[in-house]
This record gives sequence, C-alpha cells and structure tokens, in this order.
Amino acid sequence: MAPKNAFYAQSGGVTAVINASACGIIETARKHPDKIGKVYAGRNGIIGALTEDLIDTSLEDDVAIAALRSTPSGAFGSCRYKLKGLDQNRREYERLLEVFAAHDIGYFFYNGGGDSADTCLKVSQLSETMGYPIQAIHVPKTVDNDLPITDNCPGFGSVAKYIAVSTLEASFDVASMAKTSTKVFVLEVMGRHAGWIAAAGGLASTDDQPLPILTLFPEIAFDERAFLARVKDMVETHGFCSVVVSEGVRNADGQFLADQGLKDAFGHAQLGGVAPVIANIVKNGLGYKYHWGVADYLQRAARHIASRTDVDQAYAMGRTAVEFAIAGRNSVMPTIERISDAPYEWRIGCAPLDQVANVEKMMPRSFITADGFGITDECRRYLLPLIEGEDYPPFKNGLPCYVRLKNLAVERKLKENFEI
Repeated sequence: MAPKNAFYAQSGGVTAVINASACGIIETARKHPDKIGKVYAGRNGIIGALTEDLIDTSLEDDVAIAALRSTPSGAFGSCRYKLKGLDQNRREYERLLEVFAAHDIGYFFYNGGGDSADTCLKVSQLSETMGYPIQAIHVPKTVDNDLPITDNCPGFGSVAKYIAVSTLEASFDVASMAKTSTKVFVLEVMGRHAGWIAAAGGLASTDDQPLPILTLFPEIAFDERAFLARVKDMVETHGFCSVVVSEGVRNADGQFLADQGLKDAFGHAQLGGVAPVIANIVKNGLGYKYHWGVADYLQRAARHIASRTDVDQAYAMGRTAVEFAIAGRNSVMPTIERISDAPYEWRIGCAPLDQVANVEKMMPRSFITADGFGITDECRRYLLPLIEGEDYPPFKNGLPCYVRLKNLAVERKLKENFEI
C-alpha cells in the first residue's frame, strides 16, 4: 500500500519552542517516505482542517524546516478554537474525516494542551466508528505546564527561564532605586489555574544571592492582610521587594482578582490586569511607590533566551510522535519522564489520551512554602533543570534570524465549504 499522508496542526497559545516540535515531526517523517507521504499543516491550526486550508510542507527545503527549531511562535498559525463534544456537533468531526479522506491522510498530529488532547481523542474514537482509520497522536505543548502524567510540558521551561531572568534583573533595578524611588515592583505572569510560571520567579533568589521576592499562586487564596504584612517586612528589611503574581490568583471566595467578566474562545475566563490590582493594594495599604509590568506575549515569544532543555524536549516530542505513529500506536501522547534531578536525566514515555484530556496538573502544596508566598527547595530542584542550558538562535546585525516559511496551499478537493 502507498504511504498515507500526515496532518499536523498547532493549537492554542504558541510558545518559544512549539516550532521545534514541528521540526521534529517533519524531519522525522521525511526520513520514512515508505511510511509517511507528505506532511500537511493546518493553516491557523485545526481551522485549516475544517476549512480544507492545508499547507504543503514538502514544498519547504530542508534548511527552512531545520530553522524551525530556533524560530518562536507558530510557523503555520494557531487558533483558539475548541471543537464541541461529539453529541453537540458531530458534524465538525465528520468534516475533519472528510478532509482527511480527500487528502489521503492517515496520521493526525495535534500539537497543544489539554483541549487539543481532547480533540485528538475524539477524532480517534470517531474514526473507528466511521470506518476511516486515523492514527491520532497528541504532541504536548503548554507554557502553563499543567498537562498530567508528563513530568513537564514543552514550552514551559523557556517561559520559566524568561521569568526567572526577568525577575532577577528587575529586582536589581528596583534595589538600585529603592532609597528615593520605587520600592515595590509587581510582575504579572501567565497561569490561569496553575502557578508553575509564577514559581519560576522564585528561582531568582538563591542562597548565594538572596533577594526579597514574593510569589502569588493560583493555588493559594489571596490574603490581603498577610500579603501586606510580608511586603512591609521585606521593604523594611531589604529596602525593596519584587512580587511575581500569576494572572489566575483568586480571593478567598474563589473569584479571580483579574476577572474581566469576559470569556476566551475555549470558554475560559479572560484574565489580565492583576498586576495593577496588586500594585494598588500595596499603594493603598502601605503607601509605597511602585511599578508594575505584564510579561504577556513576551514570556512565551522569547526564543532568544530559550532553555536548551526545553528545545531538546520539544523536538523529541515531535520526533517521537512520528515514531509512535509508524509503530502503529494510536490515541496516545509522548511524555517526559524524569529519572533524576542532579544530574538531570530524562527519558520518553507514553500516555493514553483518555488519561490526559481535560485533566489539569496543579502545583503540589509541597512546592509552596508554608506561608504561601514562596517556593520550597523541592520546587527549586524540580524547576532548575528545566531552565538549564542556552540554545541561542543565529544572529545577524544584532537581531535573531527567524524563518518565515512559504506556506503554500494544497489544492482543495471538496466542493462543500465549511463555516466556522
């Protein structure tokens, strides 16, 4: 039988290393032309499959594909589009299979977080009932680090490195100005329900060079009185204080401090703006001069300071996804299994998608100090290996050299258009 083609799509918020996974998939598939024909990518994620807007990656040369490894964001475009349940909108899944059949696609690689794992699982299940077999492999990606089973998620290590470095450098800045100016700096980071990214800010303070850093986690209900007492103590002791706050911090009633009353495309609360909320609490409660900043897209786009560990693992997840498919595996996700902290060693595992989809991994309470404002040594041992190593992109004239693919479209074969 002639080899089947593959479909690859990027989902949700992009990262500094998601293209490294794409690189791993495409390069590995090209090494097995007897098993996999062409790799088609969805333009703007899964929407590209629904609208039959496919990109032919075979038209990109090996040099361009290799350059994906050091290029941030989503090379083929991503989207926040959650397919409904099979019972709610079976037509969406049927459409996917129609497009796959029209383009002789037998492999589905979906690169994303928990919602994309759920989509991958449903496609696999429906393909069996409809008699069109698809090997669906989920490729893990999320800066939030909240996928279960896998030790960590590609994308997180580089964000953690960026936040740790930014917290360190900002703390030095505040310390130099604290006598007559700013005494408190508040940095807002991503993390709707899990405080992994915020925890990374705590790495900036070490035994050799301790810094006054407070961390606000989604897992710990915000206590204004306790928070102000800690800020006051740090400023009186050190002259200044840095606060790293997750966008998902909640009060004792479970309400997001940054809830704008809006929803994103996945139905999640649209967050943002917790830094000024915390800064105003400091101003009103203590009268200290403050500054605040929001890492926002910068934290997930910063390929120039990506973690080498993260890049290697992202590529390995893409490569392994293809190897799993060739071996006949279906409805699974490659995982990262930690063997040891020091020296850091890891290996690749495998998780069934029905144990991954729609499951969030929060920070263990043992990773957070008893007072709720810092990270423990156990957390530090977990985080440090994930930010280790540098993997700088090539530079020209002082700027990183990133690739922009041609992204040429595949000819459409279906007459019916599909409205999103």
